[in-house]
Amino acid sequence: MLALDGVIPFELGIPQRIFGLARDAEARPLYEVVTCSARPPGPVRSDADFAILVEHGPEALATADTVVVPASYELGPVYEEGRLTDELAAALARVRPGTRMVSICTGGYVLAAAGLLDGRPATTHWASAAHFQELFPRIRVDADVLFIDDGDVLTSAGVAAGVDLCVHLVRRDHGTAVANDVARRTVVPPHRDGGQAQYIQRPVPEPQLATTRVARAWALARLDQPLQLRDMAAQEAMSVRTFTRRFREEVGVSPGQWLTQQRVDRARHLLESSDLSVDQVAREAGFGTAQSMRQHLQAALGVTPTTYRRTFRAVAAAG
Repeated sequence: MLALDGVIPFELGIPQRIFGLARDAEARPLYEVVTCSARPPGPVRSDADFAILVEHGPEALATADTVVVPASYELGPVYEEGRLTDELAAALARVRPGTRMVSICTGGYVLAAAGLLDGRPATTHWASAAHFQELFPRIRVDADVLFIDDGDVLTSAGVAAGVDLCVHLVRRDHGTAVANDVARRTVVPPHRDGGQAQYIQRPVPEPQLATTRVARAWALARLDQPLQLRDMAAQEAMSVRTFTRRFREEVGVSPGQWLTQQRVDRARHLLESSDLSVDQVAREAGFGTAQSMRQHLQAALGVTPTTYRRTFRAVAAAG
């Protein structure tokens, strides 16, 4: 964790809390979380009415496998001109090649000013997205998502989206069972539907009593079955057109995209925690065939079902 002057305590605390709760089967910590500053150890100003005493200087960055940069309200030339200060550039120069780089909210400005986001997709707080794109035109800014995983560089949207990104990292590193346990203990959803577009203030529409909550619960109880859009709409007594519009307004994605996300999550859980064959997992998750599931997991996770199972079974065995 790289704490800069003006750091927002909430966002600085997110990785400490999420990664700090990740445990293996023997209750041993899966991460060592260290907070450092860009200068020698000492107090770092926060945006609150207190400073944070940071016990590690920039030399700690040289030991990190993952560097997380939370938002700060005192980024100065980083935010105003898109360039690093000499102190910050010297600190980041200590980061080893291949280290995973992560930003929370406007911490993405630091990664961008360091050139780490050039040519990549990235996100930041929706209120800063236009400025972020203007200041760094080589970045493909997506203001609608909660986070973007681009392999060795990950960026989150505003504030609490840092929770979503950190839980995602635990899931990516150690599987859904560990991530779900962390989510339960921090009282957050293991996966939040939609993106930050749903949190942008817009003209208030006429009050609507109808929602799509019943249809989603109905579908989740039947993921192993073929599900048609018209059947989901019927659960809410809506036309397909109205249901699709309401669903997207509420969840942030289309019904089809949401169903695929839920089926991928179900398949991941079964691959990790059951002895079902790949064909059986495909049927239980609603993909029908192993080939269909393979295509969807490859698109969502970049790995085949067999590789995913081998990876996370190995993690569980090691624990």
